[in-house]
Amino acid sequence: MPSGFLKTKKNKLQMLNSNSTNTEDLRNYQIIDANLDRAREGLRVLEDWARFGLGKRRYVERIKNFRQILGKNHLEIYKQSRNHIEDISKGLTHQEQINRKTAEQIISSNSGRVQEALRVIEEFSRPHNHELSKIASEIRYEIYTIEVELLSLSKRKKSEKILVENDLYIITDQKDNLLEIIEEILIAGVRIIQHRFKTGTDKDHLKEAIQIKNLCKRYNSLFIVNDRLDIALASDADGIHLGQDDLDLKTARKLLGYSKIVGISANNAIDISNALKEGCDYIGIGPVFETTTKKNKKPIGIENIKTLTKDLNIPWFAIGGIKSNNISNLKSNGFKKVALVSELMNSEDPQEDAIMILKKLSNEN
Repeated sequence: MPSGFLKTKKNKLQMLNSNSTNTEDLRNYQIIDANLDRAREGLRVLEDWARFGLGKRRYVERIKNFRQILGKNHLEIYKQSRNHIEDISKGLTHQEQINRKTAEQIISSNSGRVQEALRVIEEFSRPHNHELSKIASEIRYEIYTIEVELLSLSKRKKSEKILVENDLYIITDQKDNLLEIIEEILIAGVRIIQHRFKTGTDKDHLKEAIQIKNLCKRYNSLFIVNDRLDIALASDADGIHLGQDDLDLKTARKLLGYSKIVGISANNAIDISNALKEGCDYIGIGPVFETTTKKNKKPIGIENIKTLTKDLNIPWFAIGGIKSNNISNLKSNGFKKVALVSELMNSEDPQEDAIMILKKLSNEN
């Protein structure tokens, strides 16, 4: 909260000449009146998105407080001015207003609206109402930060929705035609891709990560980087997946920020409990069966995984040795989400095979 907001407002009209009726004063008051309305309207849009779109009470309270402060400083002399001079641009709209279709566009446009309106108030109130000018400046700088945070939270909410709504998670393997395989899988309807890096230089890895990220973005899918936090950041991945021997989750979250997804591999109750306490977004649990990808890992088995996950309330994906021919068995045991590597990476027709697996997971024939 800006430092001057809670100070006692003494002699609010001291610097105002309420008897002034000259045209310049009326124009200034009219400008302030219009922009106070504009700022409060924009703040209400942000407040309602924080409340209903994100469910973030902390932001609702902050933004509501800004609206109330501006309302208390919307003096009668400003309101009365709006009827004195005709506004020749009343009702003017712009094509860009029609083009706003996403929550992010609405957040950005209304944040900009608030910031611009507050800047106008700051300038035109400075000569006669220094207190309002200062308030406008302080709120304006707060909104710069809130805009970024609301956009980050909106992005995270989209990622969380994809995790919840999609049951097939694909992990890449090194292939000469990897981008072609990934696009085929995305066309089939897969919405979560995790990329594992094998041989090659970091320069090559980053180039490949950016290419996959762009593909995933085109198909409205999550791009998760395995292990490499630096490449996840540099490629603007949607998140990172960490093993038990990788960077700890708290450090990863601190560096990535809260707009990104962090997944954890776990195969016992302690690791799962720690992952939940540290705020992971999903868990990969396995291996379920023997797998060539993790030859040194002993399979946990279906029954053990059922025990480990019976009270789990975040998305989790069974992984390890899962193929098209054992998905029905997993489904009958209550497994809803699976992660695959070789089944699609080695497929002669990855698009068709992905479609068939998605149908099995959704119980379609």
